[in-house]
Amino acid sequence: MGKGEVLRGDRIVNTPFQVLMNSEKKCEVLCSQSNKPVTLTVEQSRLVAERITEDYYVHLIADNLPVATRLELYSNRDSDDKKKEKDVQFEHGYRLGFTDVNKIYLHNHLSFILYYHREDMEEDQEHTYRVVRFEVIPQSIRLEDLKADEKSSCTLPEGTNSSPQEIDPTKENQLYFTYSVHWEESDIKWASRWDTYLTMSDVQIHWFSIINSVVVVFFLSGILSMIIIRTLRKDIANYNKEDDIEDTMEESGWKLVHGDVFRPPQYPMILSSLLGSGIQLFCMILIVIFVAMLGMLSPSSRGALMTTACFLFMFMGVFGGFSAGRLYRTLKGHRWKKGAFCTATLYPGVVFGICFVLNCFIWGKHSSGAVPFPTMVALLCMWFGISLPLVYLGYYFGFRKQPYDNPVRTNQIPRQIPEQRWYMNRFVGILMAGILPFGAMFIELFFIFSAIWENQFYYLFGFLFLVFIILVVSCSQISIVMVYFQLCAEDYRWWWRNFLVSGGSAFYVLVYAIFYFVNKLDIVEFIPSLLYFGYTALMVLSFWLLTGTIGFYAAYMFVRKIYAAVKID
Repeated sequence: MGKGEVLRGDRIVNTPFQVLMNSEKKCEVLCSQSNKPVTLTVEQSRLVAERITEDYYVHLIADNLPVATRLELYSNRDSDDKKKEKDVQFEHGYRLGFTDVNKIYLHNHLSFILYYHREDMEEDQEHTYRVVRFEVIPQSIRLEDLKADEKSSCTLPEGTNSSPQEIDPTKENQLYFTYSVHWEESDIKWASRWDTYLTMSDVQIHWFSIINSVVVVFFLSGILSMIIIRTLRKDIANYNKEDDIEDTMEESGWKLVHGDVFRPPQYPMILSSLLGSGIQLFCMILIVIFVAMLGMLSPSSRGALMTTACFLFMFMGVFGGFSAGRLYRTLKGHRWKKGAFCTATLYPGVVFGICFVLNCFIWGKHSSGAVPFPTMVALLCMWFGISLPLVYLGYYFGFRKQPYDNPVRTNQIPRQIPEQRWYMNRFVGILMAGILPFGAMFIELFFIFSAIWENQFYYLFGFLFLVFIILVVSCSQISIVMVYFQLCAEDYRWWWRNFLVSGGSAFYVLVYAIFYFVNKLDIVEFIPSLLYFGYTALMVLSFWLLTGTIGFYAAYMFVRKIYAAVKID
């Protein structure tokens, strides 16, 4: 069982169902002592009834395949053809029970249908059978309609005249748990046995959203390059030919702040630490999505994605440390050991702290979703044993390397900043800068949320890779525009502001998460709500770091480029 599986809260235990390869079972009683029904105490009945009303699902695994319930939807209702087209979709797991007119019924009979594929063999060898699909049809059959005998086998009622098994939460309930096993031969090969679980019906939506995003990004790029290149060319040409004319013209615009634009900001250590963590995240996400796109993290190895992401984040500490160290040196910082420690602990420390607090609440509920104490210790050991030394190593080399060369010298005395218009306010900037990158990826965000909170499989990593590239491009473009407007308004304090504003789409992700919580999830209790918002806060924080870092580096390159192009006396 991998780390990722434990972190996701998947604990696998054995069940008392006995299923033998290719042997049918008409109807068997589960865990019976010579055909006596099971009695649920009042306490157990109340708990079961509660879980059914809360829409709990049961997840079983056979031969590493999760169980699925087949849902058949008729697409063309009005035609009287015998061959109505059925849309078959699969639901993961099966519902524990159902409610009908204020009564609660439990699914106590499970019909398992296992599909097997017969491998082709030489003539004298025996056939090997491989399980290629695992379906269940849950039924609710009341105690009186099930006849059980001494050998723990039973007979199901004929036809449709049986009543479902009701659970009365106020008293003891007697019932049988029964199951039947049916085997069918299938043409599905072993290699493609996961396909049914992953056939989602919304691939068109993904294509539509991708094309939509690409159009938006190209449109943006076109406008941007036109504005920026034309105005910049004009600016640079004007600034460079002004030597000829006497200095009668009043100068204005971004050239004026050339003596202050590279003045180091406040708190350079924290800024460089956050950007270092951003680079670490960026490398990790890029590699994980790329590897998943190549199909190396299959859904059959549960938790592989989580495990890979954890290890990669630890090992990417080298790059995070290196970029943070080099930037810190550029910003005239000199306490490199403290800076390295800050980079290695600031963001991971916040993540670990939030997770630990949430975990304490889950422990209190005795849920399998709680990360066990040994796993917590193992993660801490990885953080201090792998990540921390690697960040120090990277930071040391980054700090010793030449700092980034800034094309203009910084004046001794900072110039005054003129009063700024309302739309140059930081929060307005965040709102303006966030909307485009968020628009480019919000459909994919919906599927990721469903994968995390509604137990769907997410496997369209090719789409995710495209969306990620689009996100990088749109963040870079927006942050360049924002920094250009800011410098034209003669406000040279762009370091922090650009980092905050470029991560503006994280604000929209937060708003979307609240909308999703209210509209999509029926969570009423305090602790599940707390968990949802705790983990959402982590996602938003990481997303802000990621987009802020992308935007910051794009803007920094842009600022160095434009100031290198003007002649400054």
